[in-house]
Amino acid sequence: MVTKTLTLGAMVLAAATSAWAAPAMAADSDIKIVLSEELDLLEPCMATRSNIGRVILENVNETLTEYDPRNGKGLVPRLAESWEQQADGSWRFKLRQGVKFSDGTTFDAKDVKHSFDRAMSEKISCESPRYFGGMTVKANVVDDHTIDFSADPVQPILPLLLSLVTIVPEETPIEFTRQPVGTGPYAVTNWTPGQQIVLTRRDDYWGEQPKVTSATYVFRTDPAVRAAMVQTGEADIAPSISQVDATNPATDFAYLDSETVYIRLDHSVAPMDDVRVRRALNMAIDRSAFVGTLLPEGTELAVALFPPTTAGANPDVKPYPFDLEGAKKLLAEAKADGVPVDTQIKLIARTANFPNVTEVMEAIQQMLTEAGFNVKLEFHEVAEHESFYSKPFPTDQGAYMLAAMHDNNKGDPVFTMFFKYDSEGRQSGTNDPKVDEMIAAASAATGDERAKLWSDLVAYLHDDVVADAPLFHMVGYSRVSERLDFKPTISTNSQLQLSQIGFK
Repeated sequence: MVTKTLTLGAMVLAAATSAWAAPAMAADSDIKIVLSEELDLLEPCMATRSNIGRVILENVNETLTEYDPRNGKGLVPRLAESWEQQADGSWRFKLRQGVKFSDGTTFDAKDVKHSFDRAMSEKISCESPRYFGGMTVKANVVDDHTIDFSADPVQPILPLLLSLVTIVPEETPIEFTRQPVGTGPYAVTNWTPGQQIVLTRRDDYWGEQPKVTSATYVFRTDPAVRAAMVQTGEADIAPSISQVDATNPATDFAYLDSETVYIRLDHSVAPMDDVRVRRALNMAIDRSAFVGTLLPEGTELAVALFPPTTAGANPDVKPYPFDLEGAKKLLAEAKADGVPVDTQIKLIARTANFPNVTEVMEAIQQMLTEAGFNVKLEFHEVAEHESFYSKPFPTDQGAYMLAAMHDNNKGDPVFTMFFKYDSEGRQSGTNDPKVDEMIAAASAATGDERAKLWSDLVAYLHDDVVADAPLFHMVGYSRVSERLDFKPTISTNSQLQLSQIGFK
């Protein structure tokens, strides 16, 4: 679906940009991609973070397995040619041969073990351990091209979990790197912070040669500017533009986004330690008012942090209805019992996180204020936002709640539940023993039982614990140059594989 109308601001911008001279491309097979926010890191073990993953995941650093949402392909081989579960519950992976890293060294099982151990090390703050929480996983080299992974408790979807572990050479130190080395079809040939990142195609890549020779990434926070850059030929792809700028059916695409917007609440800090306050906060937000106004038609109201197409989603759980008077009543009851509901609470959001994020957060601040909350809105760039997102949470900021987006396009809630809700989860504001038990049980289950246990947990978190404030399942809009053969998918906001881009 493409919006047919232009706002006055968009028309003014279009008129202004029509005078821009479209620069000549360096070569027909070189492309430029304009992103909404700069990268603070190029660390492979952080590629699960969307702003990093959309640049390097599977482009520079590959994984053993890959979850491919196109045409229902599901889990497919990447650096592992095959895998099978052993009698003891462990998994054996047969690795691809003849693969080299971009530094010329040969890929083998020792690199896989080092990559896994490095990502899980307490000496480095990687994102991967978030998804392996509540289990102990060990990698054991069998031979140069065979590796076993064992998990306690046994993990039926371990091959899917390993689609999040990027592979680096055995020589990579256990510290963040600025020059990632990988087995992917591209290598980082330039990173000028604040200006651009350049990936260049490798002639010695083990797989099929991609059509794109090089990709230059630049950064613009204004979605209208990003859209205009593609329109004038200054860029080829803007993965994220706003609905109001999606005016050209030939270049603009709407796509199902796997991102969920929510507000993380810390139950250990007053007044959010009172369930009535958390429930009042949810009731005070008129979610439906955002759809078709600040957010595109097709945006869905959320009750969990993964898309409703995910196995284990619970269709019987309904979004909190907007009830301003009910929210005020709950706050009054809590205040009468001594809960400090008048405490100033910071609402911390991430700059340029999604189109219209400023307006959305300002509206939420106003709604909460009308209900009786004392809310101060703050915006932070991605690196500063991360300092509020993961444990240890800051202790010198007073009470705060964190607006964020969570991406789960893997088809299973395990990629959400532990690190968002378990007492030991790195981004969890919840501390509930029953939640911990339910996560452990569902993680170890299979088939229909697994889906049922996840569904029960969704209901418990939403209706009883009131763990956080789930808001929206997002719809994304991209602008793609007519010279390219590419359409966005559910993964586009967190992973943009250059090998999937062709030329008309």
